[in-house]
Amino acid sequence: MRYDGYSDILVEQDGFVLRISHNRPTRRNAESELLLAEMDDVLAQSAQDDSVRVLVIGGEGSHFSAGHDVHEGMAKRGDFDAAQTWTWELEHYYGNAMRIWDHPKPTIAEVRGACIAGGFMVANSCDLLIASEDAFFSDPVLHSLGVCGVEVLLHPWVMGLRKAKEFLYCGTRISAQDALDLGIANQIVPTEVLRETTMSVAHHIAKAPPVSIRMMKRSLNRTADIMGYRSSVSAHFDTHVLAQTGPEAKAIAAQGMGASIKRSKTTAAISAVGDT
Repeated sequence: MRYDGYSDILVEQDGFVLRISHNRPTRRNAESELLLAEMDDVLAQSAQDDSVRVLVIGGEGSHFSAGHDVHEGMAKRGDFDAAQTWTWELEHYYGNAMRIWDHPKPTIAEVRGACIAGGFMVANSCDLLIASEDAFFSDPVLHSLGVCGVEVLLHPWVMGLRKAKEFLYCGTRISAQDALDLGIANQIVPTEVLRETTMSVAHHIAKAPPVSIRMMKRSLNRTADIMGYRSSVSAHFDTHVLAQTGPEAKAIAAQGMGASIKRSKTTAAISAVGDT
């Protein structure tokens, strides 16, 4: 397999572990259309690559990801109707997250700094999440964009229903320690040893018999799906797209992305967000 020729992600292989890093640090790793397409290409290749047993998804620079690049989205798709939005986001936003969830091999999110909205969705689609002490998590799009959360409403599944309601209704952020206490994060570690710790866990997992661990992941994901995960997030996706066509979302979009992002910063007291 060839993991090269990418611009918005950085791909590195270390033994049986493949690292995929958001690589737009000057944009706080906002997820562009190209970034997600490149990630999808690596996901598809690595699923068939016997030299890869574990995937790590992280970010270059100081942040995991400040979310989808909404500036690019408005420029390219701001005039989409509901059907066009539904079709595009089903493949790219919802689709990317579900391809991470469905990847046959174990995945680990390596999170430092901002993990917001679309970034929160990508990180929590992974099997494990290891965070640095300076990591923080937020999904302020209800306030900032007038949209009911991101495309995959995995929040109640990773943090519990009541906390998810507070998190989304208020648009506030939670710390790495909060994430650990809620069960979002498996571990929090000092920033300077985040990569070392994540890679150590990944290499340990890679020692497991590869077919058996794939079967284990399949059973665990099936458990979640039997409990309603896939049906739940699929139902929300349609609601998410519908919310974008309403007068509230359109009024906010008309004010411009800069005003929307400023509002989200004020509401959530987020000082490190570039895009949401």
